[in-house]
Amino acid sequence: MNILFLTISRISNIEDRGIYTDLMRELISCGNEVYIASPTERRFGKPTHVIESPHCHILKIKTLNIQKTNVIEKGIGTLLLESQFDSAIRRYWADVKFDLVLYSTPPITFNKVIESIKRRCSSRSYLMLKDIFPQNAVDLGMMKNGGLLHRLFRKKEVRLYEISDRIGCMSPANCQYVITHNPTVDPTKVELCPNAIKPVEIPTATENERNTLLSKSGIPTDKTLFIYGGNLGKPQGVDFLLEVVGENERLSNSHIIIIGNGTEYHRIQQWFDIQRPKNATLLSALPKAEYDQLVRTADVGLIFLDRRFTIPNFPSRLLSYLENSMPVLLATDTNTDMGRMAEENRFGLWCESGDIHTFIHNMCQLAGNKAMIDEMGKNGRTYLLDNYTVDKAAYIILHNS
Repeated sequence: MNILFLTISRISNIEDRGIYTDLMRELISCGNEVYIASPTERRFGKPTHVIESPHCHILKIKTLNIQKTNVIEKGIGTLLLESQFDSAIRRYWADVKFDLVLYSTPPITFNKVIESIKRRCSSRSYLMLKDIFPQNAVDLGMMKNGGLLHRLFRKKEVRLYEISDRIGCMSPANCQYVITHNPTVDPTKVELCPNAIKPVEIPTATENERNTLLSKSGIPTDKTLFIYGGNLGKPQGVDFLLEVVGENERLSNSHIIIIGNGTEYHRIQQWFDIQRPKNATLLSALPKAEYDQLVRTADVGLIFLDRRFTIPNFPSRLLSYLENSMPVLLATDTNTDMGRMAEENRFGLWCESGDIHTFIHNMCQLAGNKAMIDEMGKNGRTYLLDNYTVDKAAYIILHNS
């Protein structure tokens, strides 16, 4: 089967680890030919080109900057995506008959590309719903509910659901949200297809290796390490994250590590420059190999989401924590079901974002409690292997499409 994957993720090497590259390799291992359409933003100065490897063809399409850029360029760039992708696919792969077109959100602006491929190839279509837009922007006050932009993008969202033969959602709450808030969507085509990876065995660092790596970044070696890694933007509810860092200064046996970048990073950096917390370390985004090494030295993974969200989210960083047999400490909105799943399956503790008393209480339960950390970490690794592996995701996509 020829599978076309449309994405705004920067994919140039199929061997890189990640939820999409891991899935693409799994689809190839099932005997499929995979074609990936991915942007090369103007900041990289490269024209549209194709990268070939066995059973995998990557079309890098020149676009405007659509990630980590100003709102105006991101907005225009996002709206131009479907025409740029459609034109490039027609130019480079006009003779390829695609059996399945696979795509994820964001963005929700691939409608014309998908419809064009389906008409030309009579292909099936599968949406991996990773982001419910524009409602998430409305929740965070970035877009006016019922305004011109909201109506424009909502219309595109509804059409995207209509042209998708199957809609794979990240969690049960995601599935229910789509069905409840989109009465025109046939509930039978909505199914659970969560974020997934190809897990690997994580080598345990020796005490000397751990101490050397931590000392290099000025991180103490004698405290329970709570790590947050990933995007630092408005969805993460940075105000509460900083409140947690401030309250943690009163504790003696815990240290918070924050690694990442995003629209709120400089604000966090300014706060650190002024407050100079002793029980926290802020690092800008690291190369993946270095980030993975640092995660392996930590004890507990942190996940933050803004409390204003009315949509269920499911941050993919959870998978990295579970893969590393780390318990998870979560502060999210009440609609996201990740926290409930963590507590029901004994791999984490949850509170509503903004509830500083409960969050610090949960930190204290874990800080210095190696037995609890080890037990929850093992439970998390088991839950990952049972639920979030790419062989299961590929089976869902291939057998239901």
